[in-house]
Order: sequence, then C-alpha cells, then structure tokens
Amino acid sequence: MTELQILFTGLLVLLLAATIVAQVMDERRPSPAVDNLIARINSWWIMVLALALAFFLGRTAMVLLFTVASFNAMREFVTIAATRREDHLAVAAAFFLILPLQYFMVWMDWYGMFSIFIPVYAFLLMPIVAVVKGETENFLVRVASVQWALMIAVYCVSYVPVFLSLDISGFEGKNLLLIAFLILIVQLSDVLQYVWGKAIGRHKIAPRLSPSKTVEGFLGGVISATLIGAAMFWITPFTFWQAGLMALGISLMGFFGGLVMSAIKRDRGVKDWGDTIAGHGGFLDRLDSLVFAAPLFFHLTRFFWMTNL
Repeated sequence: MTELQILFTGLLVLLLAATIVAQVMDERRPSPAVDNLIARINSWWIMVLALALAFFLGRTAMVLLFTVASFNAMREFVTIAATRREDHLAVAAAFFLILPLQYFMVWMDWYGMFSIFIPVYAFLLMPIVAVVKGETENFLVRVASVQWALMIAVYCVSYVPVFLSLDISGFEGKNLLLIAFLILIVQLSDVLQYVWGKAIGRHKIAPRLSPSKTVEGFLGGVISATLIGAAMFWITPFTFWQAGLMALGISLMGFFGGLVMSAIKRDRGVKDWGDTIAGHGGFLDRLDSLVFAAPLFFHLTRFFWMTNL
C-alpha cells in the first residue's frame, strides 16, 4: 500500500468514526450544535471523496478541480465586492479570460508565466478594461476589488495543483502527497485552534475580526498542527524537523489568512462568503487559510528541494 493510500484510508476511518459518534450524539441528545456537526461531517465526506477522486485521476483532474473551486470562490468574492454595472466587462474578463489562462499555464507547467501573469499583467489589465467605461466614482476601490478577487480566489488557489510540476530528487511520482500535506495541515490547524479555544480559550486575539479566536486556541492549534506535521514527515521529502517547520509556516500563514478574510467579510457586512457547503459556508470559507499558505509552502519547497530551478 502506497503512502497516499495509507493516508486516505486513515482519513476515511476518521470520518467514519466521526460519523458514528455524531449519529449517536444526535440520537441521545439532539441539538442545533449536533445538527451543525453532522452537516460539517457530511460536507467533509464530499470534500475528501472529491479530492481522492482527483488524486486518483491525476494531474488534469486535479487542475480542473481547483479551476472549479477558483471559479466559485471568485464568484463569492465578486458578489460581495464593491463593483458596479460599469465593472461588468472587467469582471467578465476576470472570469472567462484570466482564470482559464492561469490554470492553462498551470496545466502546461509554465512556471515563468503563471507565477507573474495575475500579479503583473492581470493587475494592469483590470483598470484598463474598467476605465473604458469612463466611470470614475470609487474607481480605485472597484478596480482593487476585482484585482484582489483574482489574487485570492485564482492566483493563490492555483498554487495547490502546481505542486504536481515540482521535480524533487527521490520523490518522483509522489507530489500528490505534498498537496495532501498542505491541505491536512491547514485544515487541522483551523480545527485544532477551534478545539483548544473552546477548551481553554480565555483571551481574545482579534475580537473585532473574529470573536471566537483566542490566544490559547491559536497557540494550542498551531503547536498541535506543527507536531502533527512533523510526525507526517514520512509522506514528504522533508526530515522530521523540516516537516515541523513547514507545518509551522503553513499554520501561521493560514491563521493570518483567516484573519484577513474575516476583515474583508466584516468590511462588507457578511458572516460567511456563501452557503454552498453545508455547515461550512462558501468555498472561500474553506479556502481562506489555504490561499495564504499555499504560495509560501510552494516557494519554500521549490527553492530548497527542487532538483533543477
């Protein structure tokens, strides 16, 4: 059995155990909290099975999966952004030109272009397209909203499937495990911060941005995720200590990414980005930590472990 098969078998066993526990809780003491827990577990089944299917089908399926995720995430961002009718052309260009081109370059393994395409060329194109309409009211805010929709929902998310292009000596054919490592650490850090916060949390870390986050939850979650990441070194090209440091970086960037995305939601007056995923909100509610962690993890791995830069 390969490392990937072992990993997914373990995840499925954990999900099955969680499902059984939640059902028992629902039978003995039903409550809205238990209903929410069941909805979250059911959503996790769908997400894990979708990832497993993409992993099994290979590179093209993985790129398509995250293309769809980016499309939905950008739709959620644009829906609450400060755009107007005059921005429809720029928004259409973002959805139907920039997004597919970005993922096509990821699929083609064209690192030199996909790494600069959005932060350079798309960022310059958006104000050019928007200014054609001649509407100057809130121009900077409107253009910046579309630019950051592309940066967060497309550019950063596209760094997940691009791990498949890395050429790491002695790790050939196992790059899917790096994606699994990244996603698991991000999600475990989020969950463990919540668990530690509920168990021993006393001091709010950012009360105006995310009232449920505490200093104790942050420290407990990050430390726990770091230790778990170190223990998962066997699915990576890293040593025990290197895997721990990578997990620490992922957890920290994920935490700050969550805060940034919470600040955007508070600014726009919404609680969740959407309601697409039962119990989890929208796509961006699940991707908020990942979008900040993925580029850092990719570039560290590429710089220190890739065979030929």
